[in-house]
Amino acid sequence: MSEPQSAPQAPAGAPSPQRRLKPAPLLFEPTEAAADPEHFFDLESIEDPRELLARSTELVLAFRAATDRAMEYQAMAAAQLADPRRFDRLPPALIAERAEWTEDYAKKMVEFGRELMHGVD
Repeated sequence: MSEPQSAPQAPAGAPSPQRRLKPAPLLFEPTEAAADPEHFFDLESIEDPRELLARSTELVLAFRAATDRAMEYQAMAAAQLADPRRFDRLPPALIAERAEWTEDYAKKMVEFGRELMHGVD
């Protein structure tokens, strides 16, 4: 997967992912599987370690790609919310509050989002 740029890394003061109460549901995993805390994409049922390594590696790569893509959408949304042409634009502090970021990180994400959108236009 090629990325136009790497996304900014969270500053030291940025909230950690562990702080969130509950992760977003994975929409493609069956509902009954989400109810079982031991279930994770059927990995627990794979007995062959080679197969387990291959399948779990596939999942790691897929989640990394999804994370990168979601972060790009976050950045573009932040840039749109901060757009000075919008009558309802938000300052970086409010964007940071909504996304649970630090204000400095929100500014970097706005910048990153603007760069991504210029590449799209």
